[in-house]
Amino acid sequence: MRFDPVLEEGRLIRRYKRFLADIETVRGELLTIHCPNTGSMLNCMAEGARVWFSRSNDPKRKLPGTWEIGETPQGRLACINTARANALVEEALRAGIISELNGFTGLKREVAYGQENSRIDFRLDYPQEHARGTAWVEVKSVTLGFEGTAVAAFPDAVTQRGAKHLRELACLAREGVRAVQLYCVNLSGIDAVRPAEEIDPLYAAALRDAVAAGVEVLAYGVTLTPTQIRVDRPLPVLLEPLQRNPDALLVLPAV
Repeated sequence: MRFDPVLEEGRLIRRYKRFLADIETVRGELLTIHCPNTGSMLNCMAEGARVWFSRSNDPKRKLPGTWEIGETPQGRLACINTARANALVEEALRAGIISELNGFTGLKREVAYGQENSRIDFRLDYPQEHARGTAWVEVKSVTLGFEGTAVAAFPDAVTQRGAKHLRELACLAREGVRAVQLYCVNLSGIDAVRPAEEIDPLYAAALRDAVAAGVEVLAYGVTLTPTQIRVDRPLPVLLEPLQRNPDALLVLPAV
């Protein structure tokens, strides 16, 4: 996926009210742009760090641009626009990059399902002779990284919605339906991903319960530059509980 229009560079002044970010462009413009990320963006941004944004010429828009990429305090690049994840995954699915899910003949997005009124990101339909039936795939965008390790984590804030999705997938798996949790790791310099149990222990427990129920857990990394982003490689998912010592856990900022 190439960024079109081409992204512009700036520096982050501050992010506030969750969906707003003040930046200064390389030409010295002071802009307020849209921040399309509902998470905490923990370890994902720093005041004064480089950002890249897409500019809009739509006169109906209240804000002139959208924050797309940020430079993290660890020097990585993170695609902070969570709306990109599903488009990236669809592109990778159709290109056959996510080999575990190859062979489908039909793809539908945002399909209603489950006992808790959910919507699945992708439903993949396979031919009868494929013996795989239908696969239900939930996608999560991962941007939480840490200093001194190439292991990313999800989530970056407590997510009751994420735990609900895992419960829904587990119900499907228990009924013999193929259910998949797919982590799209939109962060450079990452070799593996794990549940962030120090942030949301209930989500981590729900993930392990889902695996025990038969849910498949996949993770794929991306190549990310200010000109393009593409899913390109599988990553291991580390499900073992963290060792309970200060060096193994993320130190959370005081609030």
